[in-house]
Amino acid sequence: CAITALGNFDPDHGRHTILWDLGLVICFPPGSMILIPSALLTHSNVPIQPGEERYSIIQYSSSGLFHWVYNGFQSDKDFMAAATPEMKMKREED
Repeated sequence: CAITALGNFDPDHGRHTILWDLGLVICFPPGSMILIPSALLTHSNVPIQPGEERYSIIQYSSSGLFHWVYNGFQSDKDFMAAATPEMKMKREED
């Protein structure tokens, strides 16, 4: 997940990004972008101050898309049906 912060706010007094599972609070000024595995990390942001504006652009990719490419552009089911024992072993190792 790519998260981009936009707007007019003081990043020293708000809009920090919190990665709860890692115990991190990250200063996140306008124009910043962070890449996180959002399915694995609980995250949120600190509120901004009154009169400020915050916008976010979130770019999300489903893990199914990555599986599709990894499988040679086929579903998990189709890949497993056609895979050789060596291919299945490599998949388990990856």
